[in-house]
Amino acid sequence: MKTDIKSLTLDEIVGLMEQWEQPRFRGAQIYAWIHAGCRSFSEMTNLPASLRGRLEEECALTCPSILRRQVSQKDGTVKYLWELGDGNTVESVVMKYRYGHSICLSTQVGCRMGCRFCASTLGGLVRCLEPSEMLDQILFAQKDLGIRISNVVLMGIGEPLDNFDSVLRFLRLANSPEGLNIGMRHISLSTCGLVEKVDKLAEYNLQLTLSVSLHAPDDDTRDLIMPVNRKYGVDEVLRACARYFEKTGRRISYEYAMIRGVNDTDRHARMLAEKLKGTGAHVNLIRLNYVEERGLEPSTPRQIERFTRILTDSGITVTVRRRLGSDIDASCGQLRRKTESN
Repeated sequence: MKTDIKSLTLDEIVGLMEQWEQPRFRGAQIYAWIHAGCRSFSEMTNLPASLRGRLEEECALTCPSILRRQVSQKDGTVKYLWELGDGNTVESVVMKYRYGHSICLSTQVGCRMGCRFCASTLGGLVRCLEPSEMLDQILFAQKDLGIRISNVVLMGIGEPLDNFDSVLRFLRLANSPEGLNIGMRHISLSTCGLVEKVDKLAEYNLQLTLSVSLHAPDDDTRDLIMPVNRKYGVDEVLRACARYFEKTGRRISYEYAMIRGVNDTDRHARMLAEKLKGTGAHVNLIRLNYVEERGLEPSTPRQIERFTRILTDSGITVTVRRRLGSDIDASCGQLRRKTESN
């Protein structure tokens, strides 16, 4: 097996060069090439030919292909369908905001969580992505668009905390000053609430934003739309969030997809307000995005307004997420594994 060199830290590449009896500065050169989006070792022209040859023999340099790039006619959002080295595919989305460009990237090929409103989990989990494959989504989107991506949301295909070790290594690489240098406060990680992994993440005390896909304030409702709730109930998830906040001091953001007649009643709003009151929580309401196979409908604008008012009247901070890229199926919950033809 060749070494996945893009998944290595700067110190690890420097250490590899020392093992090969190369000067330490060669490691920094290689790291710089990798994080500039270099596609092959032959492009590393400031390295000796002999070193490039050994890298080719002993190391792998991941480089996905763009199977399809779609651009929203409404807001300029760009969605990529990437083909990975083994032929599997994932999607990621680049969005433009007044503060810069943000990417929603995938952490797994497929997902095993089974949420009823989400396209990403159709077909289940195939495999986890390597740190290099997550990094590639940023590097090659930047090269393709000629931009710098300054914000990252791990909210694409997959459950990030179900790929814990690789995601933590990716975060370290993305945050590296010698690499992309994306600050932790510019990174959001979304989870459906894997309690042990939330507690484990808290131990690292990272300054990222943790977003929890709650989507219901009670077990009866959440059981219907999120199978994971049968293992980690609402109250257990909220207790883990309280521990996370106590450990890190970072406010939790709760995602709540508004599904007509399922979780959007006034009763649900009051229950949610009661559960979150006094926690410093932020609620991000998401008008459900269309997924053909799911058969669920979004809440009406009027009901979303009522739901919002009940929460704000109870002292809960609420925002309603903008719908970006809806005309190219690039909105929340719509990313999926595809082929070039579908």
